[in-house]
Amino acid sequence: MSDFASPDGIIRFLLRLPAILWAISFHEFCHGWVAYKLGDRTAAYQGRLSLNPLAHLDLVGAIMLLFVGFGWAKPVPINSRYFKNPRRDIALVSVAGAAGNFLTAFVCGIVASVAPFAIRGAMGLFMITLLYINVGLGVFNLIPIPPLDGSKILGVMLPPSMMRAYFFLEQYGMIIILVLVFTNILPMIMSPIVYNVAKLLARPLVYY
Repeated sequence: MSDFASPDGIIRFLLRLPAILWAISFHEFCHGWVAYKLGDRTAAYQGRLSLNPLAHLDLVGAIMLLFVGFGWAKPVPINSRYFKNPRRDIALVSVAGAAGNFLTAFVCGIVASVAPFAIRGAMGLFMITLLYINVGLGVFNLIPIPPLDGSKILGVMLPPSMMRAYFFLEQYGMIIILVLVFTNILPMIMSPIVYNVAKLLARPLVYY
């Protein structure tokens, strides 16, 4: 019997849904909120400065999160013309999504530390799921392959002489990501990173 066909497997699957909805919503909200604070109100005008999952849901990315463990949401629109320091501010907005995911994981660790009695049973299972979904999403989005956030951070750091190679990579970024996922190369690389980041941010939960 597969994990999904077992009662525990069904419970784990159902617990992933709210964890994913929170992870992608808060991730994109953080992008929009930091952009707003830096002078760009585009996300707010388009209704994306919200924690409503429907405002951010990308079907393929959500399915990837549900079944693979990492994925993406619909990108928040950013207009760098409103930024006072575009290179710096683009980097700050780009890193904000992953920072929001890592903050969620850190809060999970605090809860586990101060109220261990509150994370037993189904609640404990949900907290672990929330932890790993958020860490996985945060780490995945920092990979410097377009269109992920890490590529935008890399893009503002590259010298002009390397921008042609960057734009070439941008054309095929999603294909590269999918190949790395389905050949199991990316999961193999990411798994120890996600585990160690989770252990750093929420050690009590990792060993729960």
